[in-house]
Order: sequence, then structure tokens, then C-alpha cells
Amino acid sequence: MRRIALSLVAVMLALLLWGLAEPVTVLDTAEAQTRPTLHWGSTGYNVRLVQWKLQSWGYYKGRIDGVFGTQTSQAVRRFQARNGLTPDGLVGPSTWAALGFGTAAPATARTRAVASRGVSRNDNVDLLARVVAAEAEGEPYSGQVAVAATILNRVRNPRFPNTLNGVIFQPHAFESVTNGLIWRRTPSATSYRAARDALNGYDPTYGAIFFWNPYKPVNPWIWSRRIITQIGSHVFAR
Repeated sequence: MRRIALSLVAVMLALLLWGLAEPVTVLDTAEAQTRPTLHWGSTGYNVRLVQWKLQSWGYYKGRIDGVFGTQTSQAVRRFQARNGLTPDGLVGPSTWAALGFGTAAPATARTRAVASRGVSRNDNVDLLARVVAAEAEGEPYSGQVAVAATILNRVRNPRFPNTLNGVIFQPHAFESVTNGLIWRRTPSATSYRAARDALNGYDPTYGAIFFWNPYKPVNPWIWSRRIITQIGSHVFAR
């Protein structure tokens, strides 16, 4: 009888653990499925994301123009072949996941679900420097660091996505992403230094999660945020 009771307990625990794990897997697969499958002839914003990531990793040498042509297809195939994926040139859920935009691995999903919100330095300096160059070129150096720090503060804030990619590419979050300026403007050495300083913890805004230019038309709602400081032509607020 004791053996039977122990067996029943073991089965119940296994079912309970499976039930807890399954929603994580479903949610994570759904995240990977939110990106469209890209192929030869695809155009637009998502193609630019792929081109940028492949370029930053050395697979793609062409322009970030949002056109899925010969160079992009070849770069995708090289990336897939070197990362254990079928080299078919299609950017589907598995390739999106390998590029860092969503993942299909349940274990990774669980790790992400319980991990503290934060920023990995490995591939983020270039992207952060691009936004600094596009949003704050011509600003004083502290103002450039402030823009980078504000973005990183969003990554750590539960009201925003918990990855740098998620924050920067959140729809309509940054004008330079919406109008494509981050792909057209080459970051300077100063932009990279500002990005690195922000990643190292320098925050001239003391925790801001919003910034805007008060001399340009903005949504009136933004003025309801608690203003912390102004650096150059940007106001920073929580």
C-alpha cells in the first residue's frame, strides 16, 4: 500500500509540474509566431531588423534597405547553416529565435520568465549607439548618454518590454525607428562611447523612462509625466 501511495504522489507531482511548465511553452511559441515569415521579395521593417542583426554579426555586408534580395537571402542561408538550422533562406520562427527576436525553446522561456529584467551587453552596443545617433546627434555628451540611459531604464521597468530589442522596436516608441533614421545614420565614436557609458551605469537622468524635445509637437499626455531634468534640447521624465 505504501508503494502504491508513493507512486500516486509521484504521478500527481509530475502532472502538476507539467501543468506549470506548459503555459510557458505556449506563450513562448506564440511570441516566436508574432514575427512574419520572410522570404525572397519581402520588404519593410522586419527585413531591416534581419539585415541589421546579420550585419552586426558579420553575415551581411549589404545596405540595410528593407529589401529581401540576393545578398539578404545568402546571408540568411549562411547564418542558418552555421547555427544548425535548415539553410532554406526563409526567416521563420526558428530563425527569428536564433536571431534573438523571440525563441522557441521552453527552457529558455522559463529562464526568461524568472530572470530579473536586465540588459545583455553582447550585441546591444551597436543598436543602442544607432538610436543615440538618430535621436541625440548634436546634443551635449551628457544628453547623448541620457538618451541611452532612458532606453535602458525602460528595459528594467515592468511597464515596458524587458529586452533592448523590445523597447527600441516597440511600435511608435521612437521617431527615429518609425521613420527609419536609425538605419540611415551611421553612429559616431561618440555615439558608441555614450552607449557604453550608459551600459556601464552612467545615468544623468536619475531614472527617467521618457524623453522628448519640448520645441517639437508632442502628445499633450507626455507633459503629465514628472519631469526630472532637461539636458540640451531634451526633457527627461518618469
